[in-house]
Amino acid sequence: MIFYFSGCGNSKHVAETIAAGLNDTLVFIPEAARGNQYDYTLAEGERLGFVFPIYSWAAPKLVMDFVEKVSVKVAPSTGSGTLAPYVYFACTCGDNCGHTEKVFRKAVEAKGWQLSACFSVQMPETYIGMAGFKLDTKENAQLKIDRADDILMRNIPRLIDKECFSEIVKGSLPWLKTYLVNPGFNRFATDDSKYHVDDKCTSCGRCQDVCPMENIKMPQGEPVWMGNCIMCMACYHHCRGNHIQYGKATIGKGQYYFGIKG
Repeated sequence: MIFYFSGCGNSKHVAETIAAGLNDTLVFIPEAARGNQYDYTLAEGERLGFVFPIYSWAAPKLVMDFVEKVSVKVAPSTGSGTLAPYVYFACTCGDNCGHTEKVFRKAVEAKGWQLSACFSVQMPETYIGMAGFKLDTKENAQLKIDRADDILMRNIPRLIDKECFSEIVKGSLPWLKTYLVNPGFNRFATDDSKYHVDDKCTSCGRCQDVCPMENIKMPQGEPVWMGNCIMCMACYHHCRGNHIQYGKATIGKGQYYFGIKG
């Protein structure tokens, strides 16, 4: 079983590729959380995986909240159903991950599990909500995707064999990024009041449809953000006419989501 979160499709691609390689099932974390679905049972020998993007050098708060609440039992052919599963995670990042492994390992150990494997996969940038942040060029984006598929093809057999390994790109100053910058991001940089549309918005509703948090409503034909934003920026990147902006930070920066054409 693989629990995953994705806004612009990078982590969804990774999750789907791993699921296909392991012949495994996928559970979308936001849907499970909305349905208060936190109790799961694994078949004997089934792996427990998590796939998510890195937001400001850590797993998204939504993911960590889900890890804290989820209850997973293993159902062996005989016994009480309390055996520990093989636990792994794969995370996508634009560049590096800070101390994500350390934080995630601590979270799963608090549940009585052991983190057996983890690896990071560089994928095209999606976060452009601040000055200085920009998308990859189309050439660099495709290069990252090609390299990501190579990483997946190398590591899926290792997951099949239940190897213990860690391949996380921490980057420079990981403690500072994960333990100081990330809490600031979660507290101050997920304010959706800065989202707005221009006068060319066609009221197509695509932003509402793609929001994984169901945070966008259209009471009078224009999108209204409801204050439960995780800053995945799916609404911005999927807008067909690029009519959504986040303050002035996104103006002229272009769009990306996995599978975008042109």
